[in-house]
Amino acid sequence: MSININQVPSPAYVMDEALLRKNLELIKSVRDRAGIEIILAFKAFSLWPAFPIVREYIPGATASSIHEARLAFEEMGSPAHTYSPAYTEDDFPGIMQYSSHITFNSINQYERFREMLQKNDKHISPGLRINPEYSEVSTDLYNPCAPGSRLGIIADQMPDQLPDGIEGLHFHALCESSSNELEKILKNVEDKFGNQLQQIKWINMGGGHLMTRKDYDVEHLIHTLKTFKEKWNLQIILEPGSAFAWETGVLVSEIVDIVENHGIQTAILNVSFTAHMPDCLEMPYKPRIRGAHHEPVKGLPTYRMGGNSCLAGDFIGYWSFDEPLKPGDKIVFEDMIHYTIVKTTMFNGVPHPSIAFWNDKEGLKIVREFGYEDYKSRMG
Repeated sequence: MSININQVPSPAYVMDEALLRKNLELIKSVRDRAGIEIILAFKAFSLWPAFPIVREYIPGATASSIHEARLAFEEMGSPAHTYSPAYTEDDFPGIMQYSSHITFNSINQYERFREMLQKNDKHISPGLRINPEYSEVSTDLYNPCAPGSRLGIIADQMPDQLPDGIEGLHFHALCESSSNELEKILKNVEDKFGNQLQQIKWINMGGGHLMTRKDYDVEHLIHTLKTFKEKWNLQIILEPGSAFAWETGVLVSEIVDIVENHGIQTAILNVSFTAHMPDCLEMPYKPRIRGAHHEPVKGLPTYRMGGNSCLAGDFIGYWSFDEPLKPGDKIVFEDMIHYTIVKTTMFNGVPHPSIAFWNDKEGLKIVREFGYEDYKSRMG
């Protein structure tokens, strides 16, 4: 059974619990078979009302800020593996309170907070983020290994002997990537940081491991991880985000108007790409629409999709449909749970989509609705 779109108010994000559980089962299987630790990256999926389900399979999370670390502590029930490009004096006591591991972006940052860490009552495992200077991510906006990147320490700047107290290394060089890309990066890490690998207890291989994608080679991933673990005798940590919520839900929208300009028909929706689907413009990528032809078909009604903000570029196109569209028709965007809800804004004050869960036994449950006070309270 799948989501009954007729029961869904518009606009709304709807996550299908059965699809989430399917992803979680696979992720747990990889964790168990490879003998590693996998934790949830909030930057892609922080829909905390779903955390009771996530905790049945995966107990931990990674955080990139004090708020994410607190969310992990309070709603996942476990301290976070925390990394941030920069920590502040004001935030760091809270970061320590909510974290079991803290990774530093530079040696300067570690030295700045080392004494505070050592005086802390509980043991927190410190690590350094390294930059292997190799990535096959083609979009510069998402490539942490691009020349001049501010993220991680390059090999030329890494001392042969790690600073006293450092227990782990962390890298992140993938984005919705394959196990073959991971294997190439690990070879690069070994070549550049082999000396440091012998001095640590754990290595965090970051996110971007899209193991729940249909064409992902899970067996190769498990083999790659086990081989690396046996060679270096290290605890391995993965922190995927997209893999958890990949293809687990939709954004249901509605056509408000159809306009034409120089032969281009644009269906104006009650949602915004820049506010509600920002990755479509940033990545960029063209989302799938349920029941539509993903590429234009000659002779069929063809439309761009336009958002309801005043940004001139708030549109994506083109799709063809078997029948002409009209105001009131629902447009269902597929795969809109990961990296979408977490990045929404209230730009222009356009009404924010509700958030709902779908359970095959219980049907639709609205878990959050947004109104004027949500918009107003952001500014004062």
